[in-house]
Amino acid sequence: MKQQPLIAVVDDDPNIRELVEAYLRKEQYATVGVGSAEEALQLWRSHEPDMWVLDIMLPGMDGYTFLRRVRQEAEVPIIMISAKDAEVDRVLGLELGGDDYLVKPFSLRELVARVKRQLHRWQAAGHPAEHRGQQSLLEAGRLKLMTEERRVFWNGMEADVTMKEFELLKTLAEHPNRAFTREELLVKVWGDDYYGSDRAVDHLIKRVRKKLEQVPIEAVWGHGYRLRTEEGGAGDEAGTSD
Repeated sequence: MKQQPLIAVVDDDPNIRELVEAYLRKEQYATVGVGSAEEALQLWRSHEPDMWVLDIMLPGMDGYTFLRRVRQEAEVPIIMISAKDAEVDRVLGLELGGDDYLVKPFSLRELVARVKRQLHRWQAAGHPAEHRGQQSLLEAGRLKLMTEERRVFWNGMEADVTMKEFELLKTLAEHPNRAFTREELLVKVWGDDYYGSDRAVDHLIKRVRKKLEQVPIEAVWGHGYRLRTEEGGAGDEAGTSD
């Protein structure tokens, strides 16, 4: 990562944009601001910022469309900001690959805290051997994960997964046949400072099942999810059957 991370602020309100940039610069971050998703795409091609603070409601191309475009190519952290505070808006943003969601008006101190958290998680994810000291190969039945290289193999075929999809699979594969609550998975994948709906877990599971056809991730009724392996059975935790 660059010594001074570059954070791009995308908001069509120049007052909000300049205020957010000023506060981030006080924390020793480099910033660049643009007022539309079209300008943001040009910026992405020329500078590749380390993080985005992205408004959803933009003129022309909206923030959701821009988010989809970026997620086709990279896992750079993206914090969404919006005046929309309905659960469906939060879930949609997270389902599309956003890392966090803040509702306007928001505290600038809270934004900075979330920026620091996401940059830390992104840096740690890029160097798992240094930060977690885990083995390079993790196996759970027909699912194999190369943790240092962040690669996933299912039935011998490599799958293209996002950072959050990888973290979910890694958590489940480290404890095969154990049932995790949605709250536990939220903390593992999004961090303990995430306050959004646990429906984000359901949407992430849906994406993983689509990419890894017939992967045995089971819904545990009234509880959460588990990764069933061929060895699972009598030794599973009590009270977790569907």
